Amino acid sequence: MRPAVRKIAIERMQILIDNAITNAKTNPELSQRQAFLARRISTRHKIRMPYPLRMVFCKKCKSFIAPGINSRIRLGRASVKSIRISCHLCGHIYRKIIPQ
Repeated sequence: MRPAVRKIAIERMQILIDNAITNAKTNPELSQRQAFLARRISTRHKIRMPYPLRMVFCKKCKSFIAPGINSRIRLGRASVKSIRISCHLCGHIYRKIIPQ
C-alpha cells in the first residue's frame, strides 16, 4: 500500500504546483495556498519533494515563489556560471551553480 500512497501523493503535489504557477499572476493568494498544500502533503506522508517542485520555494522563508512574479532570476557573470534567484517576499538571494 505504501508505494501506491507515495505515487498518489507525488501526483497531487505536481498538480498543485502546476496550478499554483498558472494562478500566480491572477490570484496570488490562491497560488500560495496551493503551494502550501503541496508542501503539507510532502511533510505529512514523509515524502521528499522532487527537485523541480522544490525549486519554486524560497530557501529562507519557505514561501512559494513564481519566477518573474514575486522573484527575480538573473544569470551570474563570474567565472563559475550560476543562476541567482531573489525572493521579493523576504529579500533572500540564493545561487544555483550551472554545470559546464
